[in-house]
Amino acid sequence: MFDLMPIAYRNINQLWGYILTETLKGLGLTCAIICPGSRSTPLAVAFAQQVPDIEAISILDERSAAFFALGQGKVTGRPVVVVCTSGTAGANFYSAVIEASYSRVPLLILTTDRPPELRDCHSGQTVDQLRLYGNYPNWQTELALPSADLGMLAYLRQVVIHSWERAQTPTKGPVHLNIPFRDPLAPVPDGETLNLASLQFHLKDFFAGIANPYPIPHAQCPMPKDWKECDRGVIIAGVAQPQQPQEYCRAIAHLSQTLKWPVLAEGLSPVRNYAELNPYLISTYDLILRNQQLAKQLAPEMVIQVGEMPTSKELRTWIDATQPRRWVIDPSDQNLDPLHGRTTHLRISVEDIKVEEINLSLSSDYGKKWCDAEAKVRLIVDQTMGKIDEIIESKAAWLISQILPPETPLFIANSMPVRDVEYFWKPNNLRVRSHFNRGANGIDGTLSTALGIAHRQQSSVMLTGDLSLLHDTNGFLIRNKFVGHLTIVLINNNGGGIFEMLPIAKFEPPFEEFFGTPQDIDFAQLCATYNVEHELITSWEQLQQRLNPLPSKGVRVLELQTNRKNDAQWRQENLRKFAADIVI
Repeated sequence: MFDLMPIAYRNINQLWGYILTETLKGLGLTCAIICPGSRSTPLAVAFAQQVPDIEAISILDERSAAFFALGQGKVTGRPVVVVCTSGTAGANFYSAVIEASYSRVPLLILTTDRPPELRDCHSGQTVDQLRLYGNYPNWQTELALPSADLGMLAYLRQVVIHSWERAQTPTKGPVHLNIPFRDPLAPVPDGETLNLASLQFHLKDFFAGIANPYPIPHAQCPMPKDWKECDRGVIIAGVAQPQQPQEYCRAIAHLSQTLKWPVLAEGLSPVRNYAELNPYLISTYDLILRNQQLAKQLAPEMVIQVGEMPTSKELRTWIDATQPRRWVIDPSDQNLDPLHGRTTHLRISVEDIKVEEINLSLSSDYGKKWCDAEAKVRLIVDQTMGKIDEIIESKAAWLISQILPPETPLFIANSMPVRDVEYFWKPNNLRVRSHFNRGANGIDGTLSTALGIAHRQQSSVMLTGDLSLLHDTNGFLIRNKFVGHLTIVLINNNGGGIFEMLPIAKFEPPFEEFFGTPQDIDFAQLCATYNVEHELITSWEQLQQRLNPLPSKGVRVLELQTNRKNDAQWRQENLRKFAADIVI
């Protein structure tokens, strides 16, 4: 019985593409991003044939395509395929591959290539694509040239299955397959007879047993004895995008309440968005630690770091100065201690810690002092922000934390937005699902990642500065393929606000030209070019009305125009003031 799709009869490349895509479908692939090109024709046709089982999205710009796939991988937790032609096309995937590696997002990169005989001889659109992404992929290989031999088709099936597994275990990340094709690339007869009868090919048997890999079972880990005997410990809930945020937050809260240790929760941790779970939640630690007396009083003996270290320079400096005994809880195989302290990595999820009820004969005064400081500083921050009528950068993060519809997917761009979120994101119970590219911390692909996160999800929001958005305006080309809604809250301070916070800002020249880098863009005109809705926001009430409720479809930009130097001066004057007079 021969039940191949008709298109796969025509040439070996199409048979190869069909086996590859059919295997991926069996594994659970639901989305493939296809960049236009000639050498990738067999894969483009094969993925098009898999619609609607696999959604195939055509995206012009390879960098945008890879970051869109990255966003999809973040929000679904499953591998997403991205396909390109030969030559420099694959090089445009590089920054997204790096981010996927460091932020542990599953991607399956398929770069198509010329056959070996057309390499190193100045054949057009040919570069060395082997190990193109260095050591960043979890795994990488080049496929053999397509062949209609049954053993080779079984080889292809097995390589694809292995690639899918390596994108997810033991740590999620990118996998790169370089795939050479000889002509003809289109689904036309290629001069070789596909003798399917000699293959004794039966689809049902060939694809039997293909399934998503079973998760690696995790045994519960008992709490270290040292934790139980310490009354001056803190838990740091660091940068994290867990697939099950409520269970993640509940596990941290259980550990915190058992040990009576405060939880210093990064703005990019879901813990701040599930505040009711955790009575020991500390959100103003960066501001508290700017008061040297408080920083000294609150010095810990032990620290449990869950996930990656927060962004806060104040927190890192404090830990480096006090040198507490530290544990890092994270299932990855990566080194998550940039401070090189006295650190033990527990390679497990926080949910896998067996929290034992203990009778603490120890004093909990230390935890009470943290909570006292948090209450006082939080009150000052909220009162200060509530009185600000003018449009300044810092208030945007504070306000957004309180007004979004429940469970809104939110993408937070790098540079100043992530820092304002850490300083000012108010604890809430809105269960906002925050996402960010904090693996390599670049501004590449900001818009495209946000669109990938928002695609086929609940109406979503992105918080970004002007330079991050301008760095990825090609992302707007995705708008016609995008299903759902994305509101872009654009902080337009005409330049790089983060550099205003650095010592180089005092040196003019060369500061404004080489660091501030104003672009002087009229965003209303830019949006009109892409047929994207634009609105200038002139009051906080207007912003609140536009963010709740959110539209159900389309892309729009809500622009807040601010003064970059005034914003920087406000932070410099106020960040140290919030906790300056606090006594505990």
